[in-house]
Amino acid sequence: MLNGRYSAPPAGGAFTPKEREVIERCRTPRQVQAFLRSLPYNWERQGETLRTFRGVVRHWEAHCLEGALAAAAVMEQHGYPPLLLDVESQDMLDHVLFLFRQRGRWGTVARSRDAGLHGRKPVFRTVRDLVMSYVDPYVDNTARIKAYGVADLRTLVRVDWRLSEKNVWSVERALIALPHRPIRTSDRRHQAILRQFRAFRARDPKGPATFYEGKETWL
Repeated sequence: MLNGRYSAPPAGGAFTPKEREVIERCRTPRQVQAFLRSLPYNWERQGETLRTFRGVVRHWEAHCLEGALAAAAVMEQHGYPPLLLDVESQDMLDHVLFLFRQRGRWGTVARSRDAGLHGRKPVFRTVRDLVMSYVDPYVDNTARIKAYGVADLRTLVRVDWRLSEKNVWSVERALIALPHRPIRTSDRRHQAILRQFRAFRARDPKGPATFYEGKETWL
């Protein structure tokens, strides 16, 4: 926690009409997931960005961290704490998701270029169990999950991660500095999934990879 304080969620009047429409329409994690998946992916072709919920609504696109910030801002208005799950990969291409809990079980909301890295239903007893559900879909030619950390965005009292009109790079820096728990995975399993992934890509260079087990938990 920075300075021993929490940042309070904005009052309803702080949002634009378009932002309020999204908040009112997206009252559940599943509805927020559907909203994020309806947005074009932000490929950052005009330069790198790290937009808040306000920036996502204004530009109507999002990459994974922008999607996580948007989900956190929306779900906070419906009583969910704004938690982010940061998943570290060996190739330094982390994935960031909005983390939530329902009836004692953990789930996520996320935006990704990869079909298997979107959200998860709240069916996982622990955050580690949830992260393990991403291990196989994370595998490609360079990626492999090695650790994870959880951040409470309310501790970032010096940055308006919800409604700033600027890029909020301090959020990225905070996630990099966040303590992470290591995840050990099977080398044999990793090599088997990597072979499956490469065979799939040889047959289908651009299609979504959905051959993984556990798809019933995908949100």
